Amino acid sequence: MEQLLEGKTAIITGAASGIGKSTAVLFAQNGANVVVADIDEEQGKAVVEKLKTQGVESIFAKVDTSSAEDVSDMVKTTIDKFGSLDIAVNNAGVGGESALIGDYSVESWDKTIAINLSGVFYGMKYQIPAMLEGGGGSIINMASILSQVGFARSCAYVAAKHGLVGLTKNGALEYAKEGIRVNAIGPGFIETPLLEKNLDDEQLEQIAALHPQGRLGKPDEVAELVLWLASEKSSFVNGAYLPADGGYLAQ
Repeated sequence: MEQLLEGKTAIITGAASGIGKSTAVLFAQNGANVVVADIDEEQGKAVVEKLKTQGVESIFAKVDTSSAEDVSDMVKTTIDKFGSLDIAVNNAGVGGESALIGDYSVESWDKTIAINLSGVFYGMKYQIPAMLEGGGGSIINMASILSQVGFARSCAYVAAKHGLVGLTKNGALEYAKEGIRVNAIGPGFIETPLLEKNLDDEQLEQIAALHPQGRLGKPDEVAELVLWLASEKSSFVNGAYLPADGGYLAQ
């Protein structure tokens, strides 16, 4: 099997579960050394052990992406261990509370924006200089279908994910000539612990029915798109927003 990322080093935030975990496994299968970054140390280290069975190097970095210091340390750790950074997947995120804007708590707003938007800015701020040192790289920011449309009772999440697409476009414009590509992926509703934690079975069925394909997406399906954007197969794709949503946004 062709290894699309052989010899590359990647950081993946939120890699202890869901889309991040699936991406980490797929990257390892394609020859990349992977920094598994997450706030969940137990699950994150378990992913590292799984990746090592693929014959690649992997380390865990405990990171709260709402902390600029944590994110800076994550990049420094990567460079210290592997000598370079080629790929960054800014995937960590939270859903925030479910409430109307007039009832939405300031605490949940601040936390959701801090992790879902500021955390990606911190990632890019420290990842880009490291990539410039190595002559370029690929950054993939995990957006959402809610980067394009609203969703009642999720104002902070929707606002953060809309902002994330703008940040992605700016990064692409600013660093294209230096060999850095920045793209965003917009998953529909995916079978992840984040979703299952917040919705019961009946709600999950209702959400699945919103997608023309009639089901939720799977983490592996999104990971395949992340892999393509990380590889040279997508060498002329820059500043793009690519949905993986079972047709949700076509409606």
